[in-house]
Amino acid sequence: MKIETDFLVIGSGIAGLSFALNAAEIGSVTIITKKEDKESNTNYAQGGIASVLSPNDSFENHINDTLRAGSGLCHEHAVRFMIENGPAAIEKLLRTGVEFSKTNEQSLDLIREGGHSRERIVHARDYTGREIERALLQNVKNNSNIEILENHIAIDLITEHQTVGRDYSKGIHCWGAYALDVENNKVRIISARVILLSTGGCGQVYLHTTNPSIATGDGIAMAYRAGATIANMEFMQFHPTSLFKEGSDAFLISEAVRGYGAILRDKDGNSFMKEYHKSAELAPRDIVARAIDREMKRSGEPCVYLDLTHKNAESIKKHFPSIYKRCLDFQVDITKEWIPVVPAAHYMCGGVVVDMKGSTTIKGLFACGEVAFTGVHGANRLASNSLLEALVFTEPAVQEASVYLKITKLNIPDILPWNLEGTFNQDEWVYLVHDRHVIREVMWDYVGIVRSDFRLARASRRLDVITAEVEEFYKKTVVTNDLIELRNIATVSQLIVRSALNRKESRGLHYNTDYPQRDDKLWNHDTHLSQSVI
Repeated sequence: MKIETDFLVIGSGIAGLSFALNAAEIGSVTIITKKEDKESNTNYAQGGIASVLSPNDSFENHINDTLRAGSGLCHEHAVRFMIENGPAAIEKLLRTGVEFSKTNEQSLDLIREGGHSRERIVHARDYTGREIERALLQNVKNNSNIEILENHIAIDLITEHQTVGRDYSKGIHCWGAYALDVENNKVRIISARVILLSTGGCGQVYLHTTNPSIATGDGIAMAYRAGATIANMEFMQFHPTSLFKEGSDAFLISEAVRGYGAILRDKDGNSFMKEYHKSAELAPRDIVARAIDREMKRSGEPCVYLDLTHKNAESIKKHFPSIYKRCLDFQVDITKEWIPVVPAAHYMCGGVVVDMKGSTTIKGLFACGEVAFTGVHGANRLASNSLLEALVFTEPAVQEASVYLKITKLNIPDILPWNLEGTFNQDEWVYLVHDRHVIREVMWDYVGIVRSDFRLARASRRLDVITAEVEEFYKKTVVTNDLIELRNIATVSQLIVRSALNRKESRGLHYNTDYPQRDDKLWNHDTHLSQSVI
């Protein structure tokens, strides 16, 4: 079955939904999402959106905080654009129906998070992402120009390589995607002149992550296979504080908890962050994560603790209702007990290279949100700049996409049907399914918060073998959701390792014990990866 649309949006987070609402004023929009429409990294974002909304703040303050966190690799022009357009983005969300937390005076309740010099985080208690997703989805579902296809996972982007004739004389274009309709077990061709990647991040390549199960790096992997340029994959941000419970998935304990006054302690009750940074608990995330990692290794303990017990119990419940309830599920009362925490893979600062208008290096293919590399995060993302980036950069992306839609004279070429050959060998799949866990263990053990050339080389050798096996299996079998995700996890893991091996210094989120110093003379530049597909 073939579906034709003007705009194909892959992913239903804040970037994809914002783009779709704007694009629907121009043409027809089809959104595909691999699970339910509300399942996205956005929905798991607790903290908020950073924006200059207080008379005690300024654009220059926010810009400087962002540049400082980014360790010299932020693209300043992109940072300035994002921050100066932040207030308008917040105002648009308010008009959309997002209900942010307010003070008793009914002004927006602005809080402070690590790395910020002012209170500038707009939030909806501790479920900001969920509230934004709710409002945007409601508007999307009320728009007759937008169709949402749930339980559809994109397999690969369609370029000249998947067309009859394979004519590359006019460059590489994206004409849509092959997508698996999971419920009906059928592969659909969805063709479009404009395709937006808004697939979120890739935290699932690591054993411990705050990301939902859908965050398998699909957009990055598909774009790389199609020939797009990828950048800065070595900069995976590990959130310092996720709830630690043996055998359970990580659960994010928001940055706002430390901004509220929580203290990090070892098992004996000693606070330790002042030994690592003058801002203590409010230091940038990379510093806090490495500090916790070092304390755990020094003590041999599996976690450290976040202490809120000196704060008023009712106030804690009011500010952090979701965290309070979730921790109670694990028999931890955060008003009376320390919260056991460990770092976990949280946010990819690299991604698919785009310009200031969201265009990738493939014509007709755009990217916004965590999947995209705009340059605003540098070597380390400042807290709560992620939702801001996703909001601000969708506006110029839609404008550029609408221009592309109008001026392109190329007809969509004949697209090759999906190859249905292959047999599903259940016995072989039983063995291969373990590869997902092995990849995540390898990445956690060797490509985590602290790295070395030895660890990275060992990871590279192991991942090369697994990835080759996965690709061979993929070519011989009928596709499934699990196989598609495994293939993407394997691809993205290799990109992270290759990028980390290329950078012979320590900067921001990339810390290599063989090169412990930052080297601005040789390495003050981005890491680009691409492959020839012609």
